[in-house]
Amino acid sequence: MAPNLILYAVPFFVLTVILEAIFITREQKDYLEVKDSFTSIALGLGNLFTGLISKTLIAFIFLYLYENFHVFTLDGSAWWMWVLAFFADDFSYYWFHREAHLIRYFWASHKVHHSSEKYNLATALRQTWTGNITGSFIFYLWMPIVGFHPIVVVIMQQISLLYQYWIHTETIGKMWKPFEFIFNTPSHHRVHHGSDVKYLDKNYAGILIIWDRMFGTFIEEEERPTYGLTNNLKTYNPVKIAFSEWIDIAKDVWKAGSLKNAFNYIFAPPGWSHDGSRKTAKQMQEGIQNNRL
Repeated sequence: MAPNLILYAVPFFVLTVILEAIFITREQKDYLEVKDSFTSIALGLGNLFTGLISKTLIAFIFLYLYENFHVFTLDGSAWWMWVLAFFADDFSYYWFHREAHLIRYFWASHKVHHSSEKYNLATALRQTWTGNITGSFIFYLWMPIVGFHPIVVVIMQQISLLYQYWIHTETIGKMWKPFEFIFNTPSHHRVHHGSDVKYLDKNYAGILIIWDRMFGTFIEEEERPTYGLTNNLKTYNPVKIAFSEWIDIAKDVWKAGSLKNAFNYIFAPPGWSHDGSRKTAKQMQEGIQNNRL
């Protein structure tokens, strides 16, 4: 089995969250809310706990696909294999992350990560309890089929998650331009966490921002984002946050009125409604664009 790099990193997470909190307090910035940070930590601990079972099951799925269907045998001791694995994982993450914002079924889990109205290192720990068991791993199934060993796949997923920890901060401004052109940075990811209409559904990158540049989802940080959701949850209860969107989906499906509407309430973009009472991010952006014309 692959080593649990995230578990080993927990002491580092704790230390840096505390150090950042001290810095924010001394600088008298509004980047921190204690209750919010404790909620993020509770959700992170819940993610670790649920992952003990779900990630093991996913690893076995990867292993089954690798042993029975792999097309190539990629040498795990070769440096070029790890380079390929890095790009393959990051590419997969981009498309998973993009669809997690465009398909409500996946958004129901990912919404948890965007539910904080603050943006700091503790926010990075605010993770889903349901993402693994509801199928986010399907975006990576092609990797063991191609020939990446499941241990390699799992390690690269953890490296991606570890990288993304440090970009959840307002204490680092814009960085060296060549670095920002290639890599995801705090500036790029602040945009992603913004609830401002122009920032919605942008900058999906994991480690490399080049995917957003290639596929038309990149936007530069201009004014400071307004963090959180377009309709914030207004609770510090981690259980309510973890399951709020699933409950809302169930309510919408119950009142859908038709199978087509029920299907769309599950798989259409977040904000879709059969009567137009709510708006998707795309509809909100189109509305602003039309008003400017």
